[in-house]
Amino acid sequence: MTPPRHGVAVRVDSPTEARNPGTTDIDRVSTLDVLRLINTEDHRVPDAVGAVLPELARAVELAVGALRAGGRVHYVGAGTSGRLATLDAAELVPTFNVPPDWFLAHHAGGHEALVRAVEDVEDQAAGGAAEIRRHASPGDLVVGVTASGRTPFVIAALAEARLLGASTVLVSNNPTAPAPAYVDVLVALDTGPEAIAGSTRMKAGSSQKLVLTSFSTAVMVRLGRTYSNLMVSMRATNAKLRGRTLRILREATGLDEAECSTALAASGDDLKVALVHLLADVPAARAAEALESTQGHVRQALSLLSPGATG
Repeated sequence: MTPPRHGVAVRVDSPTEARNPGTTDIDRVSTLDVLRLINTEDHRVPDAVGAVLPELARAVELAVGALRAGGRVHYVGAGTSGRLATLDAAELVPTFNVPPDWFLAHHAGGHEALVRAVEDVEDQAAGGAAEIRRHASPGDLVVGVTASGRTPFVIAALAEARLLGASTVLVSNNPTAPAPAYVDVLVALDTGPEAIAGSTRMKAGSSQKLVLTSFSTAVMVRLGRTYSNLMVSMRATNAKLRGRTLRILREATGLDEAECSTALAASGDDLKVALVHLLADVPAARAAEALESTQGHVRQALSLLSPGATG
């Protein structure tokens, strides 16, 4: 007997758990059409992120304020959400040369759960609270990431963060769930039912990746870790990145390779110092002093040295 094409409607706690009416026949179609159905659903993701940009901007400003005051940003998640948060935090160090404790990721189940699914750890509320109690401080920002908006490990961590005097942000794919009283900013993404019901590594995960990347990049821009759209704070840790450093300096200054190489050498291979040294036409030591006084913000350093040189 052939089973019915559509089952009984069952009440679910999160839209991501519901059956998607557009993909009920996904197991009956060709491989190409399977991919087309998934791609059609994926097209919802950028619009869902675009709809929460005002809330995301508030989260960015909280992070900027925390970091400027000497605090840190903590990501908390489980499963896909936690892995994406861990990835984002890890990539900021080489990309923007930030201190390794600026962004800290706390994943339910620890390192083991990053590489192997450990499903029960997300229900351990006490573990989430203890993790934040052990690592966060007043003035920090704690960002919880959870598709359902209800993951006990994450929710307990946010509640504990508030008790500690930290600011809190919740990134959720459940716009029907009310914001807890201890959350300062709710970023509620409406990505709808997944192509495969409950598989939040799909649209929910994609939207979280976009949110986290946008959030952390905007924080870096606001803190002056870029000049224009160039990665002037990156660490040149290999041959590819050393070549990129030289290309960035040439792009930003319009000077030739020899002049930029000389400037880098005079600046101790510090790209920001070399950039300010060349654009403001001051000795490298003076450029370094200006950057120190402006917390590494290139445009502010240029304005300090030569108001007409900021571009």
